Amino acid sequence: MIGIGPIYILAGLLFAGVAFLSATDRSNRKRWMNAAFWGLFALSFLAGDRFSNFGNGMLVLAMVAVAGTVGLGVGQPATTTPEQRNTLAREFGDLIFAPALAIPVVTVIVSIVLKNVFIGGRPLIDPAQSTLVGLGVAAITAVLLCRVLLRIRLRAAVDEGRRLMDLLGWAALLPQMLSALGAVFALAGVGAAVGTIVSQAIPDGSRIAAVSAYTFGMALFTAVMGNAFAAFPVLTLGVGLPLIVVKFHGDPIAMSAIGMLSGFCGTLITPMAANFNLVPAALLGLQNRYGVIAAQIPTAILLLLVNTVLMDVFVFR
Repeated sequence: MIGIGPIYILAGLLFAGVAFLSATDRSNRKRWMNAAFWGLFALSFLAGDRFSNFGNGMLVLAMVAVAGTVGLGVGQPATTTPEQRNTLAREFGDLIFAPALAIPVVTVIVSIVLKNVFIGGRPLIDPAQSTLVGLGVAAITAVLLCRVLLRIRLRAAVDEGRRLMDLLGWAALLPQMLSALGAVFALAGVGAAVGTIVSQAIPDGSRIAAVSAYTFGMALFTAVMGNAFAAFPVLTLGVGLPLIVVKFHGDPIAMSAIGMLSGFCGTLITPMAANFNLVPAALLGLQNRYGVIAAQIPTAILLLLVNTVLMDVFVFR
């Protein structure tokens, strides 16, 4: 059975390649810091399950020390020039989009179709990890299509990956780290504390107040923590399940889906979501580093109000 293990190994090998190429890039003054940072990240994928919780914690602290004290630099990976990309676009036309489009298509096929395939009475892929396994297979498929259809060398995948990682820097790790932070908060009982406070604050028997507390709380916690996946366990355990599901008999599936969308409204308005809101501003060379956030605030507020109405309508059907 194919599980999440091979995907971790694939990711670890990619970041190991990024670390190696960073170490050999003399154009980057901080090349050894980049190599150390991405090397430690690769180690977490390749051998993290062999470390204790304390060992993994020390690994993360080492990465923080590298990025927070000395910082990371930007190298000059071997990549195509704008002129070469224009030439490829003219030569291959719409075919150039095939590798990118293959990623969602293959992911859906693997996660929906292949998870129902059994060999010798055992599933071909782990049903609990079918989406991630599908994404890994899709990434490999996209690289092979680039080689076969566009005649791009295989190393280009690592070179382009390093270019992107150099531009994003430590912010590339925020989703993973903040998701783990959400789990820590849940284990620490933050959700229960939040639920107690909310239960005392909202009017007794008010369904719309409970819904608003959940949707607006998801947006607020996401803005503070920088990631809806980190806010979700806290608000769902503290507000969603005890109030919306248990007290008012709401549908937990619809509640969770709309709750995550409400959290994403918080993502639109916070600099904590650096990889979404600050990095694009830097890549575009905007004079106002918070320009992306300023443009997104009206949309975030409108969508949050809409999500609150949708939850009150659909969760209690």
